[in-house]
Amino acid sequence: MPEKKINELPPDLRRLYDKGVEAAQRENFDYATTLFCQVLQREPGLFEARKALRVAQTKRSAGVSTGFFKKMMSNAGSSPQIAKAKLALNKNPAEAMAIAEEVLNGDANNPFAHRIIIDAAHALGLPRTAVLSLETVVRIAPKDKALVIEFANVVAETGGNATVAEKFLDDLIRSSPYDPDLLQAQKNLSAHKILDEGGYNALSDGSGSFRDVLRNKDEAVSLEQEKRVQKTEDNTLGLIEEYETRLITEPNNLKLLRSLAELYTQKDNFPRALALYDRIKNSELGGDASIDRAIADTIVRQFDFQISQLNPFDEGTAEKTAAITAEKISFQLAETQKRVEKYPTDLAIKFELGVLYFQAGNIGEAIAEFQKAQGNPHKRLAAMSYLAQCFAKRKMFDLAAKTLQNAIKEKPGFDEEKKDLTYQLGCVLESMGKKDEAIEQFKIIYEMDISYKDVSAKVDAFYGGQ
Repeated sequence: MPEKKINELPPDLRRLYDKGVEAAQRENFDYATTLFCQVLQREPGLFEARKALRVAQTKRSAGVSTGFFKKMMSNAGSSPQIAKAKLALNKNPAEAMAIAEEVLNGDANNPFAHRIIIDAAHALGLPRTAVLSLETVVRIAPKDKALVIEFANVVAETGGNATVAEKFLDDLIRSSPYDPDLLQAQKNLSAHKILDEGGYNALSDGSGSFRDVLRNKDEAVSLEQEKRVQKTEDNTLGLIEEYETRLITEPNNLKLLRSLAELYTQKDNFPRALALYDRIKNSELGGDASIDRAIADTIVRQFDFQISQLNPFDEGTAEKTAAITAEKISFQLAETQKRVEKYPTDLAIKFELGVLYFQAGNIGEAIAEFQKAQGNPHKRLAAMSYLAQCFAKRKMFDLAAKTLQNAIKEKPGFDEEKKDLTYQLGCVLESMGKKDEAIEQFKIIYEMDISYKDVSAKVDAFYGGQ
């Protein structure tokens, strides 16, 4: 079943899709999801409808879900709809997909429903649909190694946003830099990027030429050779053994202590890493702000590692994850507050504290910290972005818009950070009822990146309503 574009729809189905876009624009997400599901029942391969449906489902679930794991475990895997979809998967994957979408209408982060959609999409030959659900679940469970590898491999095999897949892989590789499965997935993804950037994919579909390929080949090979020189597992263990031996004769070598602590952190041996950091702090020279931060980061990674070792589909995972997460947040707040008191002029730490307050819902405290953090030139724009979000949460949309406009003026070029600021400004203007001004912001992004969030649906709905 080939994937279809909107302009290939029959008139009656196109009208139904347009009504769904309009309903989503009016934030009538119940009606929007119903309409998009009706469209997809007739045309499962209409990716734009699938993408618009996913946005509507997510916004419909906002404020209802109290977290991925808690929501996930609320009878998600044993519901009658999931069971029905599993039974239909082999005989009628399109029906299974439709049933799974009904589940997602009520719980946009249901992993069992996404799993069914992924498998059904593969059976129906809808690679972009499979990638969409994989990316959704990976964003929810970024520490799930098997899931991240599957996402990267599907992107490498079928095409997709290799940059996003690469980011999730890189995050896991930073925690486990010598994992052979992660490194193999990274290698596959790099090969896909070379083909894409070098023009081979364009050549295969007739849109490129051998001249383009040859022009890019040398550059692509050069870049690949320079990328990510990875140490082997034996090298890491060898370094640890060497440093431990040296430590016997050089017990006060602080640089050696720190290097060894970092190696143990990479190997997920957190107790040994923390013991080494304590030796640095208790030395005659003592530690500094960077050591305090390294200790905090190591403890946070220890919490994340504990969560990553849980099976998200086992009973009791939700409660265990919630407990570990609560302990992690409590630690982060207490530890960051101590560092703010210890280093009162370090505005970067104030920014960290502001982020933690924001995540905990303490908006007033977050505003105070972000206002101070603006004095750090390296954190200024990020602090302004969070400050605008704080104002928006308090319905102070005029202050939020002004803050975002000032941040955009200070940002040269148009990178991911400016794209996010522009999108936020559009959403704030929407909330103020300034739809024409809002759509101008979304159009700026549309010109540069049509796939960014729900910008395509917003702009298409605007022009469709004229």
